[in-house]
Amino acid sequence: MSKQKLTALIPDEKIIGQIYYLRGKKVMFDKDLAELYMVETKELNKAVRRNIDRFPEDFMFQLSKEEFEILRFHFGTSSYGGRRYLPLAFTEQGIVMLSAVLRSKRAVEVSIHVARVFVKMREMLSSHKELREKIEKMEKENKENFKIIFKVISKLMATNTEKENKRKIGFEDKK
Repeated sequence: MSKQKLTALIPDEKIIGQIYYLRGKKVMFDKDLAELYMVETKELNKAVRRNIDRFPEDFMFQLSKEEFEILRFHFGTSSYGGRRYLPLAFTEQGIVMLSAVLRSKRAVEVSIHVARVFVKMREMLSSHKELREKIEKMEKENKENFKIIFKVISKLMATNTEKENKRKIGFEDKK
């Protein structure tokens, strides 16, 4: 499967929607990764357990009962319900390691694609931080200019709201 086809099959937004922040790390859950790799969760977890030495704590960890309960509450019981074992959470490094453990062409391509999404997310967060810092610096240096800008924006917003609230004169065509 070519890179273009894989990218079309797995939009970045889908992957981003499956990345969670847990224990101070960005992770993806075994169930979501199994779906991307097109294998059963049980098979993915078996492969990991057979190669457990490749997955230190900073690559992969199992959720605690409390974390799992919070997760179930967050997503609703049906999404992650019916499991016998607590889910596994994989960091970016663990996801890349999965491609070596699963040994399929799809696993390699998906892992590369997911790693690229993680990198994009880091770059976006970094650029937002830089932008915020620049705006804060400009605001400190030019307080009066920013006050004027915010007053103008407030007036524009008030004007738009007033126009929306005015009653229309005449007949409305209700189709």
